[in-house]
Amino acid sequence: MEILRFTNVNDLREHIFRSPLEQHILLQIDDKEVTISPESVRRLQELASDTDSTLTYCGYREELPGGGFENHPVIDYQPGSVRDDFDFGSLVLLNAADVLAATEDFGEKESNYLDGGWYALRLRVTMGKMVVMIPECLYTVRKTDFRASGEKQHDYVNPRNRAYQIEMEQVLTEYLHDIGGTVDPNHEPVDYDMYPFPVEASVVIPVRNRRRTILDAVRSALDQEADFAFNVIVVDNASTDGTRELLAGVEDPRLIVIDVAESEQLGIGGCWNRAINDMHCGRFAVQLDSDDLYSGPDTLATIVGKFRSGNYGMVIGSYTLVDFEGRVLEPGLISHNEWSDSNGPNNGLRINGFGAPRAIFTPLARKFPFPNVSYGEDYAMVLRISRNYAIGRIFHSLYNCRRWEGNSDAALSVEKSNANNEYKDFLRSVELMARVRENNQTPGSHAGWQLFGTISGLGPDPDIWDDLEGPDYPDNDDDDDDDELPF
Repeated sequence: MEILRFTNVNDLREHIFRSPLEQHILLQIDDKEVTISPESVRRLQELASDTDSTLTYCGYREELPGGGFENHPVIDYQPGSVRDDFDFGSLVLLNAADVLAATEDFGEKESNYLDGGWYALRLRVTMGKMVVMIPECLYTVRKTDFRASGEKQHDYVNPRNRAYQIEMEQVLTEYLHDIGGTVDPNHEPVDYDMYPFPVEASVVIPVRNRRRTILDAVRSALDQEADFAFNVIVVDNASTDGTRELLAGVEDPRLIVIDVAESEQLGIGGCWNRAINDMHCGRFAVQLDSDDLYSGPDTLATIVGKFRSGNYGMVIGSYTLVDFEGRVLEPGLISHNEWSDSNGPNNGLRINGFGAPRAIFTPLARKFPFPNVSYGEDYAMVLRISRNYAIGRIFHSLYNCRRWEGNSDAALSVEKSNANNEYKDFLRSVELMARVRENNQTPGSHAGWQLFGTISGLGPDPDIWDDLEGPDYPDNDDDDDDDELPF
């Protein structure tokens, strides 16, 4: 079987029509140098036939420049694997008849997308069909991208890729319309003054073993200038390095320290829940990680002002990547301009982060608790809130995200990155199903329900929980922002 290099949807359809009748097409979806044996091709075909899979893919090996190989496993495709950067590897085996059926109404628009329509094709061809990931490394590619995970994670917000992002947003939005998964633009109202609170705002800082940076973060919060009352709630998650003792030495009545015992087994999300439900928590809870800083003394006032200017369940700002000397690191400002008031909640299913700092109307956080994990907890919250409530965005920098020396907080193994991506795909799957349900779809009446009923493997591997809630987790942050920021 020959390997067909994917260029665009029209060329793929023409190839199928011209070629001898074959059940499958082996498609290369990137430009890497690929080597695959006839035995591996047969393995792909046999498993695709045995499972009646419409799209089959597998792990692969990477050939290193200095010699040697390393395995590159991939993850299962879930209903929520709708991000455009899902890693299928270089090769996918497609059912030819399914490709023709899925692209029958495709036109020049799809083929003229900057990716040739691959994203649109794989969303459509997998609707109501079986997708199979083979947990075997069946081919070899020559490794060409040697950047750490933290350097790759911001590719999708690079201004140079803006035209591509706009096209991919259009593709996803059309797909969500077809499966009944779009968000109702009529957001539920929020009454900020329905309940009394001790202060207008609380800065929430979860921390574990950050003796070097915690006082910087606390001072950044306490030094905020505002015409309303606020406090700072630090949730010390069983620190053993002297962090707790440093906090005890801060003499400011606005600092509230919640001590968490190791036996409570809290992740970052659990720490947030403790702060949110504390009697001292203010009307708006505003995020600050324990090794980062607000960019100026007006950050808190700007966020609260944004809440008060509209009707928002959450407010999310923008941040700048810096080192510990304050020098700006590439790509600098992360503003997430791909968010729009009209389509942000839909497009949010395609991307891995939303921005920072994040702030939430406290009653909503009490109604929808954070998952008790140390990765993805904020992403889960933004997805849930954006389903029914408006999200206010601030597009100038409010926050300095400090990278540790050697970029140690952003150089993750393939296995760790896979675990993180698998968990976020799980969150997207749950959210997408919930949105379809809220749009009054009934089982069997819509493609969306077929999608959810026939793709197996919803949810991450059980071993992921150890990674997500590991005891020290100071550097669990590989994804772009919302939960990439370490304690």
